[in-house]
Amino acid sequence: MIIDIHAHVFPDKIAEKASRGIQEFYDIRVPYNGTVEKLIELSDRAGVDKMVIHSPATTAHQVESINNFIIECTKKCPERIIGFMTMHPDYADCGDIEAEVKRCIDSGLKGLKIHPDFQEFMIDDKKAYNIYEAISGRLPILVHTGDYRYQWSKPSRMAKVMDDFPDMEVIGAHFGGWSEWDNAAEIFRDKNIYVDTSSTMYDVPIERVNKLIKDYGVDHVLFGTDYPMWDAENELKYIEKLDLTQNEREMILHGNTERLLNL
Repeated sequence: MIIDIHAHVFPDKIAEKASRGIQEFYDIRVPYNGTVEKLIELSDRAGVDKMVIHSPATTAHQVESINNFIIECTKKCPERIIGFMTMHPDYADCGDIEAEVKRCIDSGLKGLKIHPDFQEFMIDDKKAYNIYEAISGRLPILVHTGDYRYQWSKPSRMAKVMDDFPDMEVIGAHFGGWSEWDNAAEIFRDKNIYVDTSSTMYDVPIERVNKLIKDYGVDHVLFGTDYPMWDAENELKYIEKLDLTQNEREMILHGNTERLLNL
C-alpha cells in the first residue's frame, strides 16, 4: 500500500495555466499538467494506491467552486482519490467558514489544505484563526510551511499557531519547512507535528533526510510527491535510499497516513 498525501490538481481547462504558475512562482521546472487524469496515470505507473488531492484558493470567492471540484473528483474515483478542502481567511467576508467546513466534511473530505505563500496571508494572522477554530479537533490541516523568500509561511509562525490550537492536527508540508529544513526541525522539535516528504529530497542529501526523519519521529512522517512538480516513481526511488527498516518504510508510505486520516 502506498498513499500520496500531497498532490495538487486543477480542472482540465485551467490545469496547464495553474501548473505554469507554480513553475514561475518557484522557478523550478514543473513537468506535468496538474490534471487528475495525469496524476492517476503517474500513480498507476509507480504503484501508488491512493492520492490525497487539494488546490489552494487564491481568493475567497474561489473557495466553494474549488471545494466542489475536489468533492466531485472524490466521487468519480472514491477507491483512489481522497480530498482535502481549501479555505481562505477572507472567506469570512463573503461566506460562513464553519458552514463551509461542515459541508465539506459531510461530503467526505478528510482534511484542509492552506498555502499561505500562494494565498498571501500570514499563518498566524488573526483572520486565519477562524479557519483553525473551524477545523481544530475535527480533521488534520496540511499547511505549506517554509520559504526563505517570504514571511507568510515561516515555521515559527506555525509553531505559534500550534501553541494556540493544541488540539489541531497539523501536517507541515516539505518536512516542515521548504528551503528552511534545519530551522524548521529545530522550531518544531517539541511540537506534535506531522510532516510530509514532498519537495525535499530533490535538494536535500539523503543523509540529511535520514536525520530529519529521526528529528520528527518516523511515526510522524508521511509520503508525498507535490504533483505536478514531481512524480511518485522518482520520489519512491529516494525513499528506497533511506536508512529505514521495512516496517518504518511502511509507516511512511501508508501506515501513518491511514492512522491520521482514519482510513
